[in-house]
Amino acid sequence: MAHVALHASQTRAVEVRNIYCIGRNYAAHIAELGNRPEEDPVVFIKPTSALHIPGHPIRLPKHSNEVHYEAELVLLIGQGGKHIAEEDALAHVAGYGLGLDLTARDLQTKAKKGGLPWAVAKGFDCAATVTSFVATDHIGQPQHMEFQMYLNGQLKQHGDIRKMLFPIPFIVRYLSEVFTLQPGDLIFTGTPEGVGPLSPKDVVRLVLPGHIDTSFDVEG
Repeated sequence: MAHVALHASQTRAVEVRNIYCIGRNYAAHIAELGNRPEEDPVVFIKPTSALHIPGHPIRLPKHSNEVHYEAELVLLIGQGGKHIAEEDALAHVAGYGLGLDLTARDLQTKAKKGGLPWAVAKGFDCAATVTSFVATDHIGQPQHMEFQMYLNGQLKQHGDIRKMLFPIPFIVRYLSEVFTLQPGDLIFTGTPEGVGPLSPKDVVRLVLPGHIDTSFDVEG
């Protein structure tokens, strides 16, 4: 079973049920990949076998020659539900973490050109790398959070949650209209601009100031 750590008054392991991902949620990232904004969120799903937690290196897949990092805020659902109202959405979130939506960009580009699914580009082992999670009552204003991603000591991505095209409550409401959200579900909320390739021996650092500072080594 796949688990993540939730830091509250006591740290506990939470079993992960589903992994939902939101694409094209920052305008600058949409522009850097030459995509266009959508009226509704772009949603895709990763298998739980893609989940990767701290303590072990990220291993790049052999079936791709161009794996990109995409740093994101990740929600951990604590209370499931269907047709969740936006004004109630934050109460369904148990914790906040950071993650890497690793993407085999060469395979994704090929799939997009053919109008094919992205599963092999988004669902390989380690493609859903996450930090531990901070309980919601430790976060004052979740919609005002900012986070950083460093590659080999250089700042590559800076995420400002206020710049999301689809805010956190909207995402929870939207997903709950399509799927029945369950305790333990993870939601990757989209990446800001600055994505790029990973190589063996790289070191990725994810920072949510005051709460999370986690590094991952990369292996080929």
